[in-house]
Amino acid sequence: MSDFFKKYMSDIYNISSNIDHAKLLRCSQMVSNTNEAGGQVLIFGNGGSAAMASHISVDLVKAARVRASNFNEADLITCFSNDFGYENWVKKSIEFYSQPNDLVLLISSSGSSANILNGALMARKLKLPVITLSGFDESNPLKAMGDVNLYAASSSYNYVEMAHHIWLLAIVDHIINEKAK
Repeated sequence: MSDFFKKYMSDIYNISSNIDHAKLLRCSQMVSNTNEAGGQVLIFGNGGSAAMASHISVDLVKAARVRASNFNEADLITCFSNDFGYENWVKKSIEFYSQPNDLVLLISSSGSSANILNGALMARKLKLPVITLSGFDESNPLKAMGDVNLYAASSSYNYVEMAHHIWLLAIVDHIINEKAK
């Protein structure tokens, strides 16, 4: 393996393993509690984080038997962006689609995407529990907006996204494991 790949894999390992496991457990419990209460997990992200939201929602539904939705339909995003502004499409999606027992999961590598931050504010207004995933600046605004905040200590998009993906898949696998007991 070249030195680049060896360092790359080591960096991903170090960033993703530098997480408080109690936070991952709390996220798993929040998702399970939402499911038991008849709610669903509403998952949002931009770009690579949107792709991750799609992957995680499918795994939650299919493998963990937890109701989950992501909001990556071009018609919804462009309609809400056109009518309310791009910075408000997540907020409006939460306002229009959420139910009282739902959980909102927000993913932003930078932790400063206006649409994701406004979504967090709407979830708070509706008194919905919130899980956030962010990276880059440790004092990013999203990191302070959730009931549980998972932070990847890196300024590289790919490193942050890989850590987020590993953590989210670990949460899904934990739920599956708990249901099998």
